[in-house]
Amino acid sequence: MDRELEIKQMLEKRKIQLFFKRAMDIVISGAALLVIWPVFLLIALAIVIDDPGPVFYRQVRVGRGGKTFRIFKFRTMVADADKKGLSITVGRDSRITRVGAFLRKTKLDELAQLMNVFAGDMSFVGPRPEVPHYVQMYTPYQRQVLLVRPGITDYASIAYRNENELLAEASDPEKCYIEEIMPAKIEWNMKYLHEISPLADIRLIFKTIAAVVRG
Repeated sequence: MDRELEIKQMLEKRKIQLFFKRAMDIVISGAALLVIWPVFLLIALAIVIDDPGPVFYRQVRVGRGGKTFRIFKFRTMVADADKKGLSITVGRDSRITRVGAFLRKTKLDELAQLMNVFAGDMSFVGPRPEVPHYVQMYTPYQRQVLLVRPGITDYASIAYRNENELLAEASDPEKCYIEEIMPAKIEWNMKYLHEISPLADIRLIFKTIAAVVRG
């Protein structure tokens, strides 16, 4: 509890920085949505032609303060994929479509989350939002990541860019995620909590772009 109070006090001291962080999110996401809507249209057409069904995949995630919201992603799996397997993606998951594989590799599927950023559910940078099933397993220490808006990218997203491959090598993917990957990702998120600021966001965005290009 002392650790949580420490984080809360630190965030309180950075209210002005957090205000500018949110302002940056609104301005950039709004401008991006106005400029790249033709890209959205092309992605939507590719998805529907490859596999008829919804363009967007909307899943319940846990955001700031434990409040749930529906995250937007361009659909990369067959329709109703949630009913046909795990809530995590393992290796070359057979549910992933051809267009979906490309969108995942280039991270274009995440572009749809600009709508979540503009709406205030998310930020460009912050702990990746988790599904309720896994958040219920968080310890009080781990729940500190819920003190801030979740993001499209973070340190953990870069460090575990090959998460699917790691899970594919595990004998029990779900156990591996819960006991090894999820705690490690939360530690990366805690690092971000201690340095959260618009400048830190800009650095992480450039690191993410570099990781995508290398990938």
